[in-house]
Amino acid sequence: MGMNDPLGDMIARIHNAQMRNKSKVSTPASRLRVSVLDVLKTEGFIRGYAAVEHSNGRKELEIELKYSDGEPVIREISRVSKPGRRVYASVRALPRVNNGLGVAILSTPKGVMADHDARDNNVGGEILCTVF
Repeated sequence: MGMNDPLGDMIARIHNAQMRNKSKVSTPASRLRVSVLDVLKTEGFIRGYAAVEHSNGRKELEIELKYSDGEPVIREISRVSKPGRRVYASVRALPRVNNGLGVAILSTPKGVMADHDARDNNVGGEILCTVF
C-alpha cells in the first residue's frame, strides 16, 4: 500500500532516530525529501545525507544526524501542512519559529526554501514543516 504523507514519514523517522541517539537514519528517496534535506543541511540541523541505491532498484537517503554535547541539534521538528489540511502563507504572513531561532521550510514557486530565503525572494507558499 502506498504512503499518504512521505514527508511526514521522513520527519517521524528523524524524530524517532534522535530520541534513540542514532547517528544515521534511512528513508525512501524522493525529490521533495531531497530538497527539504538540502534546507536542513544549509541551516545546520543535519550533518548531511547520501543517496544509496539498492540492488533491486530502490533508492534510499541515508541521513546523518547532528548532535551537540550529546543533545540532538533538532530540538523540535513538526509537520505543518498535512495531506488533509494544506497550510499556505503569503510572504507577509510567514511564521517566525521561536523568534527567528527556528526555521519554517516552505514549498514556493521558486523551489523549497527556508522562511528567511522566501522573505528575501518575496515569495510565499505552502508551509511544509517547522524546525527548531
